[in-house]
Amino acid sequence: MSKMSVHSVVMVALIVVIATVWVMPASADPKAPAALESLGEAFVQVAEKVSPAVVNISASRKSPHIFGKNKDPHWKNMPKEFEDFFKRFMPDGPKGPGPMQGTGSGFVISPDGLIVTNSHVVKDADEIKVTMADKKSYTAKVIGIDSESDLALIKIDAKNLSPIKFGDSDKLRVGEIVVAVGSPFGLTRTVTQGIVSAKGRTNVGIIEYEDFIQTDAAINPGNSGGPLVNIHGDVIGINTAIASRSGGYQGIGFAIPSNSAQAIMDQLKGQGKVRRGLLGVNIQDLNEALSKSYGRDNTDGALVSQVIKDSVAEKAGIQSGDIITEFNGEPVRNASHLKNMVGKVKPGSKAALALVRNGKAMKIDVTVGERDPKKMAAMREGTDEPETTGQTSSELGIIVEKVPDKAAEALGIKPGEGLMVKDVSDGIGRKMGLRPGDVLLEVDGKPVSDSSQFAEAVKKAKASKDKVIRLKVKRDKRPPLFMAEKIE
Repeated sequence: MSKMSVHSVVMVALIVVIATVWVMPASADPKAPAALESLGEAFVQVAEKVSPAVVNISASRKSPHIFGKNKDPHWKNMPKEFEDFFKRFMPDGPKGPGPMQGTGSGFVISPDGLIVTNSHVVKDADEIKVTMADKKSYTAKVIGIDSESDLALIKIDAKNLSPIKFGDSDKLRVGEIVVAVGSPFGLTRTVTQGIVSAKGRTNVGIIEYEDFIQTDAAINPGNSGGPLVNIHGDVIGINTAIASRSGGYQGIGFAIPSNSAQAIMDQLKGQGKVRRGLLGVNIQDLNEALSKSYGRDNTDGALVSQVIKDSVAEKAGIQSGDIITEFNGEPVRNASHLKNMVGKVKPGSKAALALVRNGKAMKIDVTVGERDPKKMAAMREGTDEPETTGQTSSELGIIVEKVPDKAAEALGIKPGEGLMVKDVSDGIGRKMGLRPGDVLLEVDGKPVSDSSQFAEAVKKAKASKDKVIRLKVKRDKRPPLFMAEKIE
């Protein structure tokens, strides 16, 4: 057979194959895998089950929440870097003086109109308007607000509503699929899905009591107070905040666990406020260096940095330097964990603490006191100092300033001695454990009392052979302590 004839045969065969493909019946189209169809149907059912109970909340205020000197107390405790970083779910944002309209989400938890939302959505509102899935609108009244957990309970005059069922957030596992429902940017009953990215997020700096569920389900301004549900449509969290440089979704959202929320809702419904336990201690986390200095091989527990005078902790014999390892038989993971456990205890009840003092295990019984949010806020207000210009250390990520005379007297140091840490951002200073209010007495063995001395000492440490900086720090009324870290 000639080369030409072979080529002709191949071409004819190709034409036949192509023609065959063109005339394939429609029934040969590939179908979606059964697993994907089941998952898709599950999302549909969750949306149909949850959406009718999710509401849009519009709150009008004559005196808006603004940043700066008169900012909401909710923001007062927040470090500056978090104030810039975390964006609350109010699409209109802070406007300054004048009326403001804020929007958020919520969901029905009882047939007679009880609704859960975030405190920051309805706090200080002059009027609260709730719009249901059927577009009916109601004026809501506040039953109770708890700013320390950022939760609120409101009520509308309605009957025969379909509430959402609460799930058990303690059984939630990292990696589980979750669905967020709310009104981002006013787009009511928007449904998004993701997974549980992490559990037990603390030290975020948003609210007093933090134990967040972290999720990558798309959450945006306006989702505040809406439900985070599992694949069965049960509420396992209340969407509260996002971490975002843009102000919109960037894959990191935070929700209050449903079990914590239910306990708070019960108190708000029964007495209009939340009563929390208090030990009367300042506590901090243990890092590897601190643990080794106490002869320990792990960082579990909460280190008592200060015992408040006349507190139940002082009466029980708790001392500065104690490491609390258990509370009512439950191991203490860190300072935030202990704070949350104590906060859940009814004031006046007995609690058993296990602690380590000077390397020896001990057990102490204490009668839990009651936390007073107003007194706590007043104490913070009383410690506020006038705004002053500080010296920034970009190498350590801190801002220092001269120690105010009142602060020097309270700390028991001489006027003009040392430099006070005004602010701590991400960097070596935070890694070392520095906090606003700490006083730096020495850098590498040399006293510092002004910004230029401090800057020069940091410069020398950075240029040294080992590139290690050592600080002598005065914190509260405790004896000075040393902190060291490599600086590069």
